[in-house]
Amino acid sequence: MATNNLAVLQALDTARTQWYHMKAIVIAGMGFFTDAYDLFCITTVSKLLGRLYYYDPATGSPGKLPHSVNNLVTGVALFGTLSGQLVFGWLGDKLGRKKVYGITLILMVVCAIGSGLSFGSTPGSVIGTLCFFRFWLGFGIGGDYPLSATIMSEYANKKTRGAFIAAVFAMQGVGIIFAGLVSMVLSDIFRKKYPAKSFQEEPIFSTQPQADYLWRIVLMFGALPALLTYYWRMKMPETGRYTALIEGNAKQAAADMGRVLEIELEAETDKISQFKTANQYSILSEEFYIRHGRHLIGTMTTWFLLDIAFYSQNLTQKDIYPAMGLTKKDYQVNAIEEVFETSRAMFVVALLGTFPGYWFTVLFIEKIGRFIIQLVGFLMMSIFMLILGVKYDYLRDHNSLLFVILYGLTFFFANFGPNSTTFVLPAELFPTRVRSTCHALSAASGKAGAVIGAFVVQTYTLDGDVHKIKIAIMILAFTNLLGFCFTFLVPETKGLSLEEISGEDGGGGLSETPMPSARRSVTMQGSGRLEAI
Repeated sequence: MATNNLAVLQALDTARTQWYHMKAIVIAGMGFFTDAYDLFCITTVSKLLGRLYYYDPATGSPGKLPHSVNNLVTGVALFGTLSGQLVFGWLGDKLGRKKVYGITLILMVVCAIGSGLSFGSTPGSVIGTLCFFRFWLGFGIGGDYPLSATIMSEYANKKTRGAFIAAVFAMQGVGIIFAGLVSMVLSDIFRKKYPAKSFQEEPIFSTQPQADYLWRIVLMFGALPALLTYYWRMKMPETGRYTALIEGNAKQAAADMGRVLEIELEAETDKISQFKTANQYSILSEEFYIRHGRHLIGTMTTWFLLDIAFYSQNLTQKDIYPAMGLTKKDYQVNAIEEVFETSRAMFVVALLGTFPGYWFTVLFIEKIGRFIIQLVGFLMMSIFMLILGVKYDYLRDHNSLLFVILYGLTFFFANFGPNSTTFVLPAELFPTRVRSTCHALSAASGKAGAVIGAFVVQTYTLDGDVHKIKIAIMILAFTNLLGFCFTFLVPETKGLSLEEISGEDGGGGLSETPMPSARRSVTMQGSGRLEAI
């Protein structure tokens, strides 16, 4: 009994693109908008924290966060995200996508506000409170990865599923742009209202006291989109696939999806019961390993390798921004002006380099396919990073335009490439019963790579030694090449239903090993015969 005989799944797979698809993209996408804003807005104000809390007039230079403190402030959310991905991904399969979907938003709202209200009588206590809330903010953000991807994949039809999932992820690019835009607008308001002399002219006034409000407002702004999305997220019904195939509630699945699709659906209780019986294997079972072990290794390794490079790309930002004429040296500007220039640089780079790649993926993923986009993306990133690594000092000092172009292209092909497809593929390859968990494992592997990129690689190049930077960038080119090779572990999924991909329909799916014969049949109660599932 193939699952394409189940009316609720057939209706979802063949539904024309309609309003509920767009609504689902916006609701899930706003979560990712918030995620990106909250993760990246700290970059625009981290230098301001150093000027406010670590300024020492005796040094004769602007205040600066100690390297270990800077790593903690900017990176603690990554540890929270990794943890949240694993916990909420598992809960998404055990309790249902919808039941834990709202918890992530509540956590993000509370912790974004808490980050802005960070308190303490000493610099250490303020930073400690900030890091506490940033960790739990990341924990909520982590939950959004597997839940948003899984919900969108289970709502979408099979012809546009990849584009819809990629569109949800593309809201990350919009969030990064807004992180730069909001910080830029607010800092511009503050610098006009509270002007200050440059650090060289009057060191004691290089940091306006009112700047303490600026970073707090920037961080708390991240609570707004999450708060606005909460009501609509709670109004979404549980996905039909989870209700029918995991909970076994055929009537509720038919009612929910019939209302969403605006059609009449039959509640096929017997067929769904047979389906559940045939797909009981867990993620730790031999059957999962035979059917999907290779795929899970592929999604985890490629996401891990990508994020090492993706989160290490800050290595060259200190040279890129001046080359584009977007920033000055810290001693040439006061604290609020430095926030303005950093935010403007982030906004421009995201708008011109990061943002287009996401939407190229949305436009072409159903034409080109996930596999080719990921292969080409990894390959082009490797080529451009190799050129940057070999010719780093020459490009920086003698050809800043080419330097900027190559840097922008690495971002473009990351997003029109593995940064998008590593998010899409784990939401399609695995069975309904463990889909959220498998996506969480893949995403958490990515964040482990991000931690290596943000802490290990960037710490290695901390002293700014050109030789070390060149070696680091060439190593990143090699990690991208490894990502290219590991991509061959994942198959193409375009145009197929989720059940055809995973083999839940009783076929072999996209695994090379067919389903064991014992699993291909079940005893039909009261019939005294076997029917193929």
